[in-house]
Amino acid sequence: MRKIDCKEIIKAVKKACMDANYYIPEDVRSALEKRYEEETWPMAKGILERIKENIEIANKEKVPLCQDTGMVSVFVEMGQDVHIINGSIEEAINEGIRQGYKEGYLRKSVVRDPLNRINTNDNTPGVISYRIVPGDKLKMIIAPKGFGSENMSQLKMLRPADGIQGVKDFVIKTVEMANANPCPPIVVGVGIGGTFDKVASLAKKALMRPLSERHKDEFYRNLEEELLYEINELGIGPQGFGGKTTALAVNIETYPTHIAGLPVAVNINCHVARFKEVEL
Repeated sequence: MRKIDCKEIIKAVKKACMDANYYIPEDVRSALEKRYEEETWPMAKGILERIKENIEIANKEKVPLCQDTGMVSVFVEMGQDVHIINGSIEEAINEGIRQGYKEGYLRKSVVRDPLNRINTNDNTPGVISYRIVPGDKLKMIIAPKGFGSENMSQLKMLRPADGIQGVKDFVIKTVEMANANPCPPIVVGVGIGGTFDKVASLAKKALMRPLSERHKDEFYRNLEEELLYEINELGIGPQGFGGKTTALAVNIETYPTHIAGLPVAVNINCHVARFKEVEL
């Protein structure tokens, strides 16, 4: 049995919250650079250049990539041989968020009650998901996500008879309706299968996969590429001003489902696709 002190968790989450908001993942930077080189519409190319400049300023000055520093999702994979000491893991994660947002001068965007709208003033609580796995490691993916993109996400309980065409139509329609609102170029996370609650989690988790990695299954890998092509053919473009660069990637995650169902969820991320993985 391996012991992990809550102080280590607090420290790791605190740093990850700040780093995720200051530094864009390298795979996202590479995808933006590639799209910049391929873009032919002058206005779109100019906007991509401004996005690249913004990334460099945030990196150099250690300031947020975006003023909406998000609500923090935390995906926890805890080894079954890990024992958390000197507190609870949930309290430690939230304390790490609290300290990171305070010391990093990050905007506090979380309200205590969805209808009374009173701000918690420290960006807690985070939305925490747990998965128990073999081993003695604790892995956490810290993902601050703004609501300009989160608000554009959709879920639909399709019928099995709707098939692959129904899935494609729903994904394309969701992106088309979102238009410029999620600050394109976007990353599109798609969940297929499971249950009503599971499919939404799949779509969010799909956004954590590096853009350089395609689905391991050839069928879904081809579907990702096909959807990406069709989304970019919509012509929405960077910030909605037209061009070939509406999306940087489409990531699909699947799960077994019931014979009577075909749940599909689309979770959209803006080009500031923030997440940081830490392992203790």
